[in-house]
Amino acid sequence: MKNSIARFLRFFGFLRFDLLAENTPNFPTGVEIPPGKLLVVRDGQIEKWACLSCPGGCGKTISLSLNPSRRPRWNVIRDFWRRPTVQPSVHQRNECGCHFWIKEGRIDWCANGHPISAPTQPGGSANIV
Repeated sequence: MKNSIARFLRFFGFLRFDLLAENTPNFPTGVEIPPGKLLVVRDGQIEKWACLSCPGGCGKTISLSLNPSRRPRWNVIRDFWRRPTVQPSVHQRNECGCHFWIKEGRIDWCANGHPISAPTQPGGSANIV
């Protein structure tokens, strides 16, 4: 319900985001993650992974470890509308080479981290930081 209201508010320009976070109990193996979603894999109260489709358009699934005892690891914070903020930045080390931040559900591209052929995200933001 909250996702529907957030998308409605985005449509009318009251809320800006490219991604909304959703919880899932299973790791998305062999499943293409739809654009606009960041899946947080949870086991009870323990968050294990954050998974999203690469916003650069290479089609790869990005899996970020949320395990505090592993390196590298990331942290996901969600606001009231389920817009995720991910820390630190995400840097694809494959041929895509994307490097970006996720702040309040928006993709903020790092300098030289945006592939030339990247499609515009659903929210339309392509900020470079």
